[in-house]
Amino acid sequence: MSKKTNYSYIGIAFIILVFGIIFIPRIVDRISNKDITRKESRSDFTDDKKSALSDLAFIEINGEPKKVPAFSFTNQDGKTISNKDYEGKVFVIEFFFTTCPTICPRMNANLIQIQNTFKSFDDFGVASFTINPDYDTPEILKAYAEKYGVTNPNWHLMTGDKETIYKLSNQGFNLYTGEEEDAAGGFEHSGNFALIDKNGYIRSRKDDFGNPIIYYKGIISEEEQMDDDGVKEEISALKEDIKKLLNE
Repeated sequence: MSKKTNYSYIGIAFIILVFGIIFIPRIVDRISNKDITRKESRSDFTDDKKSALSDLAFIEINGEPKKVPAFSFTNQDGKTISNKDYEGKVFVIEFFFTTCPTICPRMNANLIQIQNTFKSFDDFGVASFTINPDYDTPEILKAYAEKYGVTNPNWHLMTGDKETIYKLSNQGFNLYTGEEEDAAGGFEHSGNFALIDKNGYIRSRKDDFGNPIIYYKGIISEEEQMDDDGVKEEISALKEDIKKLLNE
C-alpha cells in the first residue's frame, strides 16, 4: 500500500474523530433537552383529542344513520327549545302526558333515577314531549316537573302543536303515539325510551344476535328486575350505555 493511500486513511480518520468530538455531544445535548422531534411515517396521536366510538350501534334507515329530526317546542318554563339545544349532549327521549294513569308515572320515576345517576354531568339531558298538548300547557308541565323532582336544567318537558308532535313521534322516531278513546287516559304510546348521542344520532346496544335493540323499555324499574310477564328491565342497560356515550 502506498504512503499516499495511508495518508488518505489517516486524514479520513482524523475528520471522523473531529466530527465526533465537536458534534456528537451537541446532538446528545439537544436530544436530552427534547429539541429534536422525530418525524416518521407513523402517525403521532398525542394531539388527537377524539375519543374512540363505543360499541353501541347506530340505528340505520336505508343504510344511513338515523338522526334526531329538527324540532322546536315550548318547555315548562315557557322557553322555546329545539334540537339545537341538545347539540353536544347525550340525552334520552320519551313521549308521555301528565294525566296518564298507567305507564307514564313509572317511566318518569325511572327517568328521575337516571337523572340523579348523572347529576354531575352537564352534557346529559332528557327530552320529554307531551302527546296531550291541548291540556299540557307550560304551567301544567312545570307543576308536573316539580312533583316528580326534575332538577336537570337539560330536562325539557315540551308542548306544542299536536300534529307536529305526533309526526315527530310516529315518523321521526317510530315511537307509536295516538289518541284512543278506549285506552286509559285517552291516549296510547309505547313506553319506550330513545337514546341519542352528542351528535344527534339514535344509538342502542345490540341483542344476542348482533342486531340493535333500537329502544329501551322505560316502564320496568331496576328494583323490579322484570314484570309479571317475565320481561326484563332495561334501565340498568340504559344507564350503562349513557355512560358509554358520555365518554365518546
